[in-house]
Amino acid sequence: MGKVVLGLLQHACAADPAANLQTALSMAESAARRGANIICTQELFRSQYFCQSEDHRNFALAERIPGPTTEAFQALARRHGVVVVASLFERRASGLYHNSAAVIDADGSLAGVYRKMHIPDDPLYYEKFYFTPGDTGFRAWKTRFGRIGVLICWDQWYPEAARLTALHGAEILLYPTAIGWHPREKARLGRLQHDSWETVQRAHAITNGCFVAVCNRIGRERPAGGRGIEFWGQSFVAGTSGQVLARASAARKEVVLVKVDLAQVDATRTHWPFLRDRRIDAYSELSKRFRD
Repeated sequence: MGKVVLGLLQHACAADPAANLQTALSMAESAARRGANIICTQELFRSQYFCQSEDHRNFALAERIPGPTTEAFQALARRHGVVVVASLFERRASGLYHNSAAVIDADGSLAGVYRKMHIPDDPLYYEKFYFTPGDTGFRAWKTRFGRIGVLICWDQWYPEAARLTALHGAEILLYPTAIGWHPREKARLGRLQHDSWETVQRAHAITNGCFVAVCNRIGRERPAGGRGIEFWGQSFVAGTSGQVLARASAARKEVVLVKVDLAQVDATRTHWPFLRDRRIDAYSELSKRFRD
């Protein structure tokens, strides 16, 4: 256990995947030079958020893992001795695609892959058209800078996902994210939506006694025309008692750097022993869709 620095890469995304990769790599280099130990990208950072429409041409954006993006970040991780979580549109096989995150350890090795488990289907978030639900289960990886768990965007609304990842020993939960407002709803519902999003993740930190780090994108994107989505940024890190340690702006490109002390995980879990007092003998109905 020790003190580590988290680095979240918040930025807008252009239409050119190569440009987005260079932006993320440049920001990751900056984060590493400024002391980051664990660096996290936002969700699907290589492209604009293409799930605003159902278009078969968008499958061309997918790539293999390992592939060119993971190789670029592996080289960066090896060069700077940092851990990287990189969110990608994964082409696993012909007709089989996932919303995934590669976990790269500080020696440049590919520690593993997490595939998004909860897949939304909402207006302008048509992810079920593109992504097969993950089959990796909820996991945590021992890295040079602590044991980390990765979940992706829509996963962040599910306490079961955070709990199961924590039960694998995760000291930090990292959430690559792409969430924003429908512009027509922002004036009426924008603050409520954002507060709900932040609150539920701060609650994951409290109930699991761990750190939560969330990396979101910024800017308005209209890849399918119309009014598009206005991404609300505000990437943040929550401490083990749910307190916000840092929060980015709503509209500015930023590298968010936050030092956390992993010793606080043990201290919090000892003083707030939620894991001790769980009634695992009484939770079998969680595996049912609904109790009729």
